[in-house]
Amino acid sequence: MKQAQGSSGAGQGRIRTEACWGMLREAILRAVPGGTGSSSSSIEGLEFHSQARPADPWPRFYSPVAILVAQGTKSVRIGTQETLCGEGTCFICGVDMPAISCALQASAEKPYLSLSLRLDPVLLGSLASVIPPAGIRSGCTCGAMAQEAGEDLLDAFVRLVRLEGRPELLPALSGPVQQEIHALLLAGPFGESLRSLAASGTLANRIADAVGWLKAHYAQPFDIRDLADLSCMARSTFHKHFKAVTAVSPLQYQKRLRLREARRLLMEERCAVAQAAFAVGYESSTQFIREYKRLYGEPPRQSMRRFQEPFCGKPRHRPSKEKDSEENHSR
Repeated sequence: MKQAQGSSGAGQGRIRTEACWGMLREAILRAVPGGTGSSSSSIEGLEFHSQARPADPWPRFYSPVAILVAQGTKSVRIGTQETLCGEGTCFICGVDMPAISCALQASAEKPYLSLSLRLDPVLLGSLASVIPPAGIRSGCTCGAMAQEAGEDLLDAFVRLVRLEGRPELLPALSGPVQQEIHALLLAGPFGESLRSLAASGTLANRIADAVGWLKAHYAQPFDIRDLADLSCMARSTFHKHFKAVTAVSPLQYQKRLRLREARRLLMEERCAVAQAAFAVGYESSTQFIREYKRLYGEPPRQSMRRFQEPFCGKPRHRPSKEKDSEENHSR
C-alpha cells in the first residue's frame, strides 16, 4: 500500500511539473507571437524568447543571467567547452563573458522557447553573506554552466511569470520572488561559483571587477601587469584565474569587446569601417578587418550589405537582423 502511494505521489509530481512547463511555454508563445524574437515583460529583467528555426553558431556576450529552456535545444560554447541546453535546463552565467551559441532544435511547429532573468550581482553578494554554502561542488571554475531546473526553481519562475497577470501584486511580490530565485541558484550546483563571483574579496570576485574595468575601458590599451596589480594578484596568477573564469585571456576578452562594439557601430550607427575600427581602439583598419572576419566569418562590408538586405527566408543565421532570440541578455 505504501509503495502504491509512493508511485502515485511521484506520478502526480511529474504531472504537476509538466503542467508548469506547459504554462511557461504558453506564456512565451503569447509574448512572442511571431515565432522568432524576444519580448520584455512588465517585470524588470524578465524576458521571453522564441526561435522558429535553427541558426548557425554566432558569437555574443552573456551578461549575468539565468535562462530557463522550456522547449528545444540550444548549444552554448564557452572557450573549448560546449554545453547543450535542452528542455528543463537552466543556463546560468555569473559574469559578463564571451560565448558562441545557437538554437539546434527549433521549427515553426515546435520553436525553441526560453525565458531569461537578469541576475543582480549585488543581491547575490548580499544573499551569499546570510545563506550558508550548500556543500555542492560542481567542479566548474568557469563563470557559467547549465544545470537541471529543479522543482523549487521551476515553481519560483512560474510564480514570477504569473505575476504578469496580477499587476496590482507586482510591486509587493516581484522583488521577493526574484530574491527567492537568486537564493535557489546560490543553493544549487552552480551556487559555489556564483558565491565566489559575488562575494567581495574572493579571487573570482576580483576577476569580475577586472572584467568590469575592461568593459568600461575596452578602447584603451592596457598593460596586463597594471590590471593584475588592480586585482591584487601576480601577473601569472591573474592571467590563470581570468582565463579560468571567462575562458579567454584578458587580451582576447578586450578584442571581443572591441569587435562587438565595432559591429554595433557598423550596423546600428552606419559608421564607415575605418571609423568604427578607430572608435573602438584599433590603430589599423586592416587589422580590424582581419580580426572581424576571423570572428564573424565575413568582412565588415559584407555584414553591412547583408544587414541592409530584405529578409529572404533562408534557413540560416543572418547577422544582426535574425539575432539569437536571447540577444537582449547576451549583449
